[in-house]
Formats: sequence, C-alpha cells, structure tokens
Amino acid sequence: MGNSFGCSASGERLVSAARDGDLVEAKMLLQFNPCLAKYSTFGGLNSPLHFAASKGHNEIVALLLENGADVNLRNYCGQTALMQACRYGHWEVVQTLLLFRCNVMKADYLSGRTALHFAAANGHARCIRLVVADFIPSAPYEALPASMDAEGTGSNTKSKHGQSGLSKFVNKTADAGITALHLAALDGYFDCVQLLLDLNANVSAATFHYGTSTDLIGAGSTPLHYAACGGNLKCCQILLARGASRMTLNCNGLLPLDVARMWGRHWLEPLLAPSSDAIISTFPSSNYLSLPLMSVLNIARECGLQSTTTSSNEIDVCAVCLERPCSVAAEGCKHELCVRCALYLCSTSNVSSEMLGPPGSIPCPLCRHGIVSFIKLPGSRAKENKLPVTLSLCTPCMLHPRYLDRPPISRASEIRRNRVASVPSEMLCPVTCTPFPSVALPLCTCNDGPCPSFEPQEAETQDESPRHSQASTMDQDKTEGPRPEKTTCSSMFWGRRSCSREHQCNSEINA
Repeated sequence: MGNSFGCSASGERLVSAARDGDLVEAKMLLQFNPCLAKYSTFGGLNSPLHFAASKGHNEIVALLLENGADVNLRNYCGQTALMQACRYGHWEVVQTLLLFRCNVMKADYLSGRTALHFAAANGHARCIRLVVADFIPSAPYEALPASMDAEGTGSNTKSKHGQSGLSKFVNKTADAGITALHLAALDGYFDCVQLLLDLNANVSAATFHYGTSTDLIGAGSTPLHYAACGGNLKCCQILLARGASRMTLNCNGLLPLDVARMWGRHWLEPLLAPSSDAIISTFPSSNYLSLPLMSVLNIARECGLQSTTTSSNEIDVCAVCLERPCSVAAEGCKHELCVRCALYLCSTSNVSSEMLGPPGSIPCPLCRHGIVSFIKLPGSRAKENKLPVTLSLCTPCMLHPRYLDRPPISRASEIRRNRVASVPSEMLCPVTCTPFPSVALPLCTCNDGPCPSFEPQEAETQDESPRHSQASTMDQDKTEGPRPEKTTCSSMFWGRRSCSREHQCNSEINA
C-alpha cells in the first residue's frame, strides 16, 4: 500500500505533472527527491521524460535531465524520448535532448525505427534537420562534395568521415529495408523528401525480399514506388530529377507506373510512363538545410544557454531578445547574438538564401547577410556541469538505518528490465520479425475494440483502393493528390504482438 510520501505515489505525481505540463509541481517533487527523475510507470512502459517529450513540455524535459534522468532511457517498446519528440514534431524538445547529447542512432525494439524514421513518417522537417545536426559541418554547401572527392589529410579526411557517417545514418534501414525516404515519399511530405535528398539519401534504395511490411507494394520497391502509391506529384518529380528510374521493377514485377495505376493515381501516369517526355524541372536545395546549426549547437553545449561572460563591464546585449548578453558572432558580417537566439534562428529558419548567400546559409536578422557558421566570442565561458544524481533509492529509503553501512549503489549495477535485444533488420527471420507500419499508419488506432486477427482478408484488401479514392475531396489540388485514409491497423502491416505492445505505451501517453 502506498501513501503520499512513498516512492510510487510521488512518482505517479511526477508522471502526471510531466504529462500535464505542471512545472511547479515537477520542481517541488524533484527538489524533495531528485531520484524521481528516473521513475517509470508500472511495467516500465514510459518514464516522466517520455511523457514530457511526447507532450512537448520543453521546460520539464530540461528539468528532468538536469536532475539525472537518462537522456537515452527506453520505454517498453525500446523508444527513447527523442523518438517520441520526433513523432509529434516537438523540435524544441529535440533541441534540448541534443544539448544533453542524446544518442540519435538508437533504434526501437519493434521494427528498428530511429528518430529519423519517426520524423520522416510524420512530416517534421525541422526535427529531421536537428537529428542530423552532428553529421553536417558548418561549411559552404557547394564545398562539401568537392572535399569528399579530394584525397588528403586533415580537414578533408574529417569531412569525408562525417559525410560517410551522414550517409549511413540517413540511409539506415528499419524492418524490411524501409528508409526514412520511403516513409516521407509515401505520405507525400515534399519538404522532408527534398531535405533527405540533400542529405545524401539513396534515391535507389530498395526494400528487402522478406518482411511483412512490404506486402502492399512489394519487395524491392524504391522510394519512387512509394511516392507513386502516395500520389504526390512533386515528390515524384524531385525523385526523378535526383536520379530515380522509371524502369525499376520490384519483386512483384511492378513499375512505379503500375503502382500508381493500382492505387488510382491516374494524374501520375504522364510523368511515370516509361516513354514519358515530360519536362522535369530542377529543384533548388531545401530551405531547411541550415548549415550553421552544428557550430552553434556545439557552442551551446559548451557554454550553455545563459550566455554568461567573464566581465560585467561594457557587455553588448543581444539585439534580437534585448535580454541576454552576446556570446556568438556570425562569420562574415560579424554581427553578435546570444547563443539562445542564434540556436533558435538556426533551428527555425525556412527562408531561401539563394540571393543572400550559399545554399544552406541562413539570413542574418540584422543585415540579411548569409550566415554559414557561428564563432564563440572570447568573453564567453564554459558552463558548470552539474554532477549527475547516482542515487538509486529515494531519500526516505536512504535514511533507513539498515542502509547506512552499505556502500552506495553505482549506475552500472542498476537492475535492467527484461527487454528484447536490438538486432539489425537484416538478421530478422521472415516468420518472427515484427512488421513496419506503412501507408501512414504510425500508430495502432483500434481503440474501440481488439486488433483484427492475423488472417488475410482478401475481401477487405480488394476494397481498399475504392475506399481511399472516396475519402479525397473534390476541390483537392491534383498536385498534392489524395492521401491514404487513416484506418485501423491491418494484418497486412502489423503483427498482433507488436501492435498491442506499442499500443500499451501510446495509450498510456495519450490517456
């Protein structure tokens, strides 16, 4: 039986505060017992950090991390707070998690999805750019391909290593070989497709020959096949402009044109026909390609967001916020800003800078000059790192006489929950691997009843295309095209175990 002073009751209060965004309640609980930041709900479904990240409560996320919460903590499905923030598009939370050096390479247990997959599947281009911030150096965008081909040492070797890591991360596959570009093309998120292509996404990546998530279109499908299924004209155009082939056959012997016809995307036939003579326009670089992001992110990690200076005399106040002292300067125009405003500017900029500077630069808020990188001012000092809380028991338990003579418990000896080991998708068996959601089905939505059985239903599959065609409105623009309807989970894409497992975590967050 718990009471208001017990660990469980206080932990549930912190969970409620994290879910509701009650910062005052969260501060009071963590001040009384900082170890509550590591609390998780019954069964290890989610932690307060997962609740705060999924709801977009950025201040509570920072408060939990400052009190010792593990930034890479997983829930029951193996999902981190970064994945939850990318799923719901809370880029401020993603920014805070990156400042605490979260691991962006982690994948969930169900289907090997990374935070990049979650952001691409839901069309959050800002989250995509933040997730890959540590892979793109702050340098002119046109100089990056040249430095890749050059042989040498020093900066060229470092750029080559970073670019190789970027390609591996962007093209990382989930279950059945689905990449982030497949998901963005399927749902018609043109901004995400354009950004991923600028980040060296493989336009010819094909799905694997095994995995239950490829039953809809077929194994061996490229992002162009998925874009044809989604029906977005601009996504198909940019894929063709970047080197996609109309003649690629998947394992079912289907061309992208056949997929478009199968799903009733008739407006794509003139573009996807093998003998098409349609003129494909060239597309510029993405407006979300913020080159100064890496430089200002590293400065924020080193100095913090408070912009403290060593001297108090003759301090220039930031001309944007008029509150904090300047701590960074833009290369080129030399205008000074505080690190918080510079980080916000790099994370939210969506303005084309073709007339102002090289592609990927952001306009200076004071002179509109293209900024490629930020430098730290000499007066800025490093922040004082707070020691992490290593207590594994709550304060009342630690004061009990029987624990006074025992040595403190270290972080390495924490009890780990029983969890499935994370394995690459290439090693999954076709019978036991969990499928990956397709056709804009990021979540199980069968809340009113049990999940459908895992038996194929041919009658429902045949009626799938007319149902999607009727869902589109008459005044919808043909350029965007109708999107697949949000339906309940189907045995074609989901296994019963993975569906119910993720449904438990998501229903607890959305309660």
